[in-house]
Amino acid sequence: MALPPGFLDELRTRTSLAQVVGRKVTWDQRKSNQAKGDLWAPCPFHQEKTASFHVDDRKGFYYCFGCHAKGDAIGFVKDTENVDFMEAVEILAREAGMQMPARDPKAQEKADRRTELAEVMEQAVQYYRLQLKTNQGSGARDYLDRRGLKEDAQQRWDIGYAPDNRHGILTHLREKGVSDDLIVASGLAIRPDDGGQPYDRFRGRIIFPIRDARGRAISLGGRALDPNARAKYLNGPETELFDKGRSLFNQAPAREAAGKGQPLIVAEGYMDVIALSEAGFGATVAPLGTAITEDQLRLLWRIAPEPIIALDGDTAGMRAAMRLIDLAFPLIEAGRSLRFAVMPEGLDPDDLIKAQGPGAMQAVLEAARPMVSLLWQRETEGKVFDSPERRAALDHDLRQAISRIQDPSIRRHYGEEINRLRWELFNPRRAAVQTRPGQQSRGRWKPGGPAFHPETKGSLLAAASGQVEEVLREAVILAIVITHPRLLEKFESALERVDMATEDHVAIQRACLSYTGEDSDELTSKIEAEVGPRALEKLFALNHVQIAPPIRRPDDADLAALCLAEELAKLEAARGARHEVDDAAAEIGALADEGLTWRLSEAARVLDEARRGQGEDKGLFDRADNGLLIAREEKEALDALLKQIEDQQGGRKRP
Repeated sequence: MALPPGFLDELRTRTSLAQVVGRKVTWDQRKSNQAKGDLWAPCPFHQEKTASFHVDDRKGFYYCFGCHAKGDAIGFVKDTENVDFMEAVEILAREAGMQMPARDPKAQEKADRRTELAEVMEQAVQYYRLQLKTNQGSGARDYLDRRGLKEDAQQRWDIGYAPDNRHGILTHLREKGVSDDLIVASGLAIRPDDGGQPYDRFRGRIIFPIRDARGRAISLGGRALDPNARAKYLNGPETELFDKGRSLFNQAPAREAAGKGQPLIVAEGYMDVIALSEAGFGATVAPLGTAITEDQLRLLWRIAPEPIIALDGDTAGMRAAMRLIDLAFPLIEAGRSLRFAVMPEGLDPDDLIKAQGPGAMQAVLEAARPMVSLLWQRETEGKVFDSPERRAALDHDLRQAISRIQDPSIRRHYGEEINRLRWELFNPRRAAVQTRPGQQSRGRWKPGGPAFHPETKGSLLAAASGQVEEVLREAVILAIVITHPRLLEKFESALERVDMATEDHVAIQRACLSYTGEDSDELTSKIEAEVGPRALEKLFALNHVQIAPPIRRPDDADLAALCLAEELAKLEAARGARHEVDDAAAEIGALADEGLTWRLSEAARVLDEARRGQGEDKGLFDRADNGLLIAREEKEALDALLKQIEDQQGGRKRP
């Protein structure tokens, strides 16, 4: 609604900022000079002991020298009451005795009608409150007592009871002069389709008032006491006052608590909200008998940027979470998302608090998971990805889900995180190595050095320096990928299979595999943010990297693709032969047999052919430069090991 010129100026003139702020703070009398409108207090926006919050009442502005919060009376009400601009204006106008500008006649008529319905609803709330205290309400009181809701809590939540009577609220409101049309329009009574007499909607139920953001009663929720009732919970119908998909239970108190820093929690029902709020989690709301709607999501984000969805840990709860993810994806923005706190299986928040206390609930909230985590769970849980087709299906489903995200920056970050999770799923051993730097396993090269069997430490095999060449080849591979990120699409699987030899290489490899763009500078910035600039400086300072053709000629994409394929093939061939050697070396503790000798001979032959550019991989090795050194040294180490085995076998020749 547009405000007429001068309205806000008059409102600020009539409003004392000192009075507005004084409701929330305690003035420091030693620093303050009230006569001059110069007031100081501890800041209401951040925790502090000194009075650094300053109010200049004459100018109508406040400023905190600690957290730098600043503004006028309207801004202060907005921030402390967690309301929007127009609501803050209405609050201050009521206090200042100013009439809000009139709306057009139709809008005013509609507003008056809603006010009338809200007054009828408030009368109903008070009637049901009184019924809870009568003899008819004894069963309801017993139930509430069993649920841990004592009389003071019942009063705070205005909980009532609707007797099992067809004309209880009807008779009461008629006696107050309320027409049947208003009673039916408010949702308190039902008029039969045949035009007969209306009757009470809520009968034999515990009543929970549903209020809007301004605290007005707009509908009711009822919990049946009869276990055979058709519906355990019953909400009022859609009315001129109540829209289920645009309302939240406990909205106004939750908004105020969230404005004071509490996390916004979304529970499943009335009792969960009440239990959480009574346990100290005041910023808790619930949808009203339906799955969360798009309008409710937007309403939640107006209260807090990242609500926590508290769901039961059963199958139904997880299904609800997955549906909500699909609903939220097109709507999320930077700083506006959801997290999911999954309850222990078989427990809802009320049960958990009663059994283990608020601390257990706090732990569940702190462990809340981001949406990308649940998306990954949905697409991978209970599935086996043992074929290229199944992996491709997973990639397709994930791309489809992420494509619904409108914000390109968020979509890119989701892609990076999905790539990271995918890398860990399909490379579990390497992922484990990354979390335990330096750990070694038999027959494999790990960060921290090769893992040789104790019996071979003194042999020539242990002195071979081929590992150094492998590290250099890894560096060339990574440098090509960083310089030509577009090659990732073609060589992603081959790069995934490489067991990087150092922690820096593992980290750079992981960053590359999680990148989804095509810009080298952007990829470089990402790696620097994750690994640090020093790792890249060391990588590109290597002579082997600097003389690599794709690095010297960064504009030649075809050359880069050819060289990358060659380097990957060389590394795979060399590592394959090394694994044979390591496995054989581990068996030397016992007398080697002729089969073992033959395996070593074959490994030596493969390396010899690689060095000479023969065999199946000839095309990949004809331009081998630094590859000759690794082949020669590995072959020398193999020959020495073969001789050692032959000596143990008593001089028997190789087959």
